[in-house]
This record gives sequence, structure tokens and C-alpha cells, in this order.
Amino acid sequence: MSSLPASESLGDSPSSAAPALIVRTTLIDSEEPLLAYLPTEATQDDVVSWVRRGEGLVGWGRALHFSATGAARFHDAEAWWRSVTARAVVRDEVGVPGTGLVCFGSFPFADDSEEAARLVVPSTIVGRRDGRTWVTSVTLEPQLARLGAPPVAQDPSPPSGVTFADGAVSPSAYAHAVAEAVKRISSGALDKVVLARDLIATASDPIDPRWVLRRLAERYENTWVFAVAGLLGATPELLVRRDQGLITSRVLAGTIRRTGDDEADLALAASLARSSKDLEEHEYAVRSVAEALAPHCSSMNVPESPFVLHLPNVMHLATDVAAVSADDASSLTLAASLHPSAAVGGTPTTKAVALIAELEQMDRGRYAGPVGWMDTKGDGAWGIALRSGAILPDDPTTIRLYAGCGIVAGSDPESEVAESNAKLVPMRDALASD
Repeated sequence: MSSLPASESLGDSPSSAAPALIVRTTLIDSEEPLLAYLPTEATQDDVVSWVRRGEGLVGWGRALHFSATGAARFHDAEAWWRSVTARAVVRDEVGVPGTGLVCFGSFPFADDSEEAARLVVPSTIVGRRDGRTWVTSVTLEPQLARLGAPPVAQDPSPPSGVTFADGAVSPSAYAHAVAEAVKRISSGALDKVVLARDLIATASDPIDPRWVLRRLAERYENTWVFAVAGLLGATPELLVRRDQGLITSRVLAGTIRRTGDDEADLALAASLARSSKDLEEHEYAVRSVAEALAPHCSSMNVPESPFVLHLPNVMHLATDVAAVSADDASSLTLAASLHPSAAVGGTPTTKAVALIAELEQMDRGRYAGPVGWMDTKGDGAWGIALRSGAILPDDPTTIRLYAGCGIVAGSDPESEVAESNAKLVPMRDALASD
């Protein structure tokens, strides 16, 4: 395992020559869950994941990594990745999106965030697609590795002694911010804003990210379970996927909490589908995605009405947008053009982001930013880092959890607090030992 030379460290030019990587991908015979391969000794910074319904990618170790801050973070990351891929020697015996050389990344929500964007190239990657499983080795050593299925790791231990405390934004402070946002919206200053709050969870010992990821994958199989540099979560929202010329995006906006009673939940789903407040919020989000993707697409299909996505804790209004690529824009370029969508920022974007900075009174870090992966052809998938938490880099016993809600003219502060509590449930439950 090795890290980048000083020329590739935080804040330096991404155009500096990157080391030449030697990469090999080969098929393996395996039906083991992908997350079972993450080794016991892997640290929170080493673990990466993008898994849904048993397929996707996991990795560990660091062959290379890159950090960037500020408004140019997407551009700088893309430039660095191009320099890495241009010098890499790749032997890919599988040849599907996700094989060969792959990077994983996560990006801060705000241009002025104190947190940096991260791109990580793991030294080992295990992937699965359409029932085929492969392993990829990435090294700076000048020779191809002999590859076989990695050993299955020991089961992780659950966090112990977990306690919860208000973060930078308490429930009462959040309700106050929502009330103020509704006033601004009612005055015509903007149409929608997404406000977030945080919750601090502390364990008696370092939190094993593998435990959290496994719990999320078991309970929320319809989400993308992700991990990059200590950021963990299970997002139901696919910002964008580029797969051999096809572009897709899943838009979520409009939420209602489930009761646990199937008959009652069906009634709630029907009410959600008719809710003018939630349909208005959803329309803003879909429109923002369609408008951002349009310059890169030759054709696009946007369904006229949303469907209701059922998750274990909540239900969302959802729309799947599909398009055909008209240029060579990478999945990361597409993600950058979409961020921040109305689903996590608001409408109009500039006014909403300014109001978030004024009312939230916290740095979101990489919460609600793009998170995902990309290969050398630009294919990849990027979700929005929702239902997530960030393990503190200087305290592995503590994780900061996040949740946000879309605020429109009809929003009620207490109802939004309740919705944010519902959205914190996946990560709270993932830290439980039962």
C-alpha cells in the first residue's frame, strides 16, 4: 500500500504527473456476499463500498488517493483521474463497467466546506455484476499480480455502549430554521430549500465500518450501500449512472414515515401520491435533474408522474429519468452538473444554497454531496450521500449522522422534525448490536 507523493497532496495541482499503476482484473468463482471480503484490519479510511442487492463493488487498501477543496473540486478530481488513467497499465479479463482501474469518490456539499473531496484507488477491489464476480489488483509495483479469490473476513463486532447527543443543530433549532425558511418561501424569496440537522453517536470502542455496512445492506436492500474515506451510508437516491451510453437518475423528493402496518402504509402511500405539498417538492427536483442533464443527452424520458418507493422506514415519491448520452461527459462530470439538485439544495439553486448557509449553522461536510465510483471510460454511478454518517477522522469512536428535509410553503416545523427523525433511523439502527 502506498500514498501519493507530495505533488498530489491537498491543494496542489492535479495536473502533476501521477505514478503509473499496474492493474489486473480476473474472474473468480464466488457467491460470498461482497461485504464479507472486507478484511478485519481495514481501517475506516481504507474501506470503500458501492453495493445494492448483492451486486456492486467493494475495496480496501490505498494504491493512490487525491483530495481537493473549493468550487473547482470536481474539475480538479476529474483532471487527476485522467492523469492517472493515462499512465496506467491495465489487463482486464472481464471488460464490463466496474472492472479494470476504478476510483471511488465523495465530495462536500458546499464550495466553502472545510472538508475535502476524496478520490481513492483501492489496492484490492472485488465486484459482481449479473452474477459474475471478479477481483482487481492495483499496485505501483512493475508486475501483474497473481489473482485469486480473497479470503472471507471474520465477522465484525457491533459497536458497544453507543450513546446519542444533539449535534450542531438540535431538534428545536431545526424547527426554528424550518419556520424561518417557510416565511422566506411564503414571501416569494424562493420556492424550496432543503435543511439538514445532525446527531452525534459515540461508542465505547472504535466503530467498525464493516458492521455498519452489513447492517445497512441487510435491512435496506433497495438502497446503494456506500463507504468512502469514513463516510458511510445507504442512499435511496441515485444522482446519475453512466453505463455504456445510457444515463439514468433516480429522483426522490416527498416523504412520509411508515407505520409498520401494511394496510395503513398503503393508505399513506396513496395520500403521499396525492399530496400537493409533496408533489410540488418532487416536481422541483425532477425539473432540476432534467434541465442539468439535457445538454449532455440526445434523448430523454421523464415520466409524467412519480411512483411511491417503499423503504423499511419511510416512503418517497420517486421518478426514474433515463437518457441517451450525446457526448463523452464522464459520470463524474454529469454528477457535477447535477449538484446540488433541488432534492438536496432547493429552487432556485443559488438562493437556496445561500439560505442553507444562513439557517443551518453547520458545515454539512460530505453529507448530501455526490458519492460513488468511476472507471477509466467514465462509466460509473454516483449517488447522493443521504442516510449517512461520517466517522470522525480524529476519533474513530464517534460518528456524525445527518438527515435533511425539503421545505416548501406548506411545510410544518414539527412535522419536518419528525421526518428528519425517521431519516435518521437507518444509521441509528445500523449502530445497534441486536
